[in-house]
Amino acid sequence: MSSIFFPPLIQKINSQIAHKADVKLYVLRLDLMHPQINGNKWFKLKYNLVEAQEKNLSTILTFGGAYSNHIYATAAAGNIFGLRTIGVIRGEENSPLNSTLQFAVTQGMELVYIDRQTYKQRHTEELQNQLKQRFGKVFIIPEGGCNLNGMRGCIEILETIEGFNTICLACGTGTTLAGIILSLNQSQKVIGFPVLKGGDFLNQDINDLLKNYLNSDLPTPINSPAPWQLISDYHFGGYAKINNKLKLFCQDFQEQHHIPLDYIYTGKMFYGVMDLIAKGFFESESLLLIHTGGLQDRSKSNLQYPC
Repeated sequence: MSSIFFPPLIQKINSQIAHKADVKLYVLRLDLMHPQINGNKWFKLKYNLVEAQEKNLSTILTFGGAYSNHIYATAAAGNIFGLRTIGVIRGEENSPLNSTLQFAVTQGMELVYIDRQTYKQRHTEELQNQLKQRFGKVFIIPEGGCNLNGMRGCIEILETIEGFNTICLACGTGTTLAGIILSLNQSQKVIGFPVLKGGDFLNQDINDLLKNYLNSDLPTPINSPAPWQLISDYHFGGYAKINNKLKLFCQDFQEQHHIPLDYIYTGKMFYGVMDLIAKGFFESESLLLIHTGGLQDRSKSNLQYPC
């Protein structure tokens, strides 16, 4: 199933700020794995699709906002692997469709819109049973691929990569971070940068994910999570909110290092890392920054949207 993907590329960042702090800086380019299913999204989808196949379920139903990277990737995966896909979209239908939803439709995804209040019940058995009654036998993947299957896939992100003291990545649900934590040893550290305002609540969510995974029968390279922390100072006002400082940083970074950043996730993490290096937070370390993709709508001028 993974043969259509390119192996992740590690790219060195030559930065005067990092050099001054004796920090070796590298980027894991998950955004280059596949033109449509890239970043952490493939890792979150992989074992969900495997389980659906094992259960002989050929319809995937999942949830997301109107600009969801997860909806985009799920639609593409369904088209590639011959699966019917249904996207339950938060909010009202707008015409014409934005580029994310238009892409999903061209990939064969059926879109279903539900109001925001109902959408809050997406994790409940009641709503999921209603959807099953409407669409028949479906395999449900949570919003963003946030479940143990998603975490299992994320454990594989650094499967063949060694030699870094600290791993940094942006956080939405914390699923990818939790998987990374269970793939490292005690001499390494993981730092997550929540993209939501007040993102410290993710500490409990991540602890719950780790506990539930370790209590499951799913495979894990280690039984003791690696050290980790969240740094919640770089959300730029909240989820999907940006300002000119962040825009300029992302534009300058791409110009200097030829690595495009999205404004919602990786841009905020990269900004935070570079700011912390300049402030002396990192010294004499080897850092690996994980580029988790999500570039398909980066060109939009108005980016005040949930993803």
